[in-house]
Amino acid sequence: MTLPVYVDRELKPLEAGTLVSLRGEEARHAATVRRTRVGEELDIVSGRGVRVRVEVTATSKDSLTGRVLESVEELPSDPQIVLVQALAKGGRDEQAVETATEFGVDHVIPWESDRAIVSWSHPGKAEKGRTKWEAVALAAAKQSRRSWVPTVGEPVSTKQLAQWIRSEKAMGGRIFVCHESATTPLVEKLEQRTQLAGDVAPRTTVVVGPEGGITDLELALLADAGGEVVLLGKHVLRSATAGPWAIAVLRALGGK
Repeated sequence: MTLPVYVDRELKPLEAGTLVSLRGEEARHAATVRRTRVGEELDIVSGRGVRVRVEVTATSKDSLTGRVLESVEELPSDPQIVLVQALAKGGRDEQAVETATEFGVDHVIPWESDRAIVSWSHPGKAEKGRTKWEAVALAAAKQSRRSWVPTVGEPVSTKQLAQWIRSEKAMGGRIFVCHESATTPLVEKLEQRTQLAGDVAPRTTVVVGPEGGITDLELALLADAGGEVVLLGKHVLRSATAGPWAIAVLRALGGK
């Protein structure tokens, strides 16, 4: 059975027997919300791979102390997966971030596509939106017992996304643009790659449009930049589910 996970961004590897303290909101959640008791075990992670298992020795309203039982540094996922998620109304983009985190995404990039009803064009709104996505990713990573918390990048326009795709392609990455007009399924693309190369690209990116879809002009720009337009499955998926579906397939066929 896995243990509850709490995040301490400053956490470093520790020797067994060392005492470690958790403070602030994470400690309040452990002690007050989950009612963690002395003698129970839990994991504290750094969000960047460090995982420390502790036995609780003391608790208060805003702090928790435990004795280290084990300390490990877990490797990042292989392959690394990026989700470029178009902004969407009704919290569907946040739903996509949450589920993608549970399925194993490593990095998320907000995309202000042409048909996105939601806009982050104002700097203050962009920062607020990005902070919210980070909070969603953090909560989902804890729920999934992950030691690595996905990062959320700065929002990009379609032009910026095309430039980013060119850069990723130049470094050996592979970019899949999900669109219902495609004729080749993602699974088939992955099988072709495995047969030809025998391994997985250094970093794999999934691009998902908004509820209104990716425009023909956007599709052409992204494909010209090096994106591979792929079909996900028999049925058309929502913006909230398309990315996680693709990530589940990538994890199942391409690595951990």
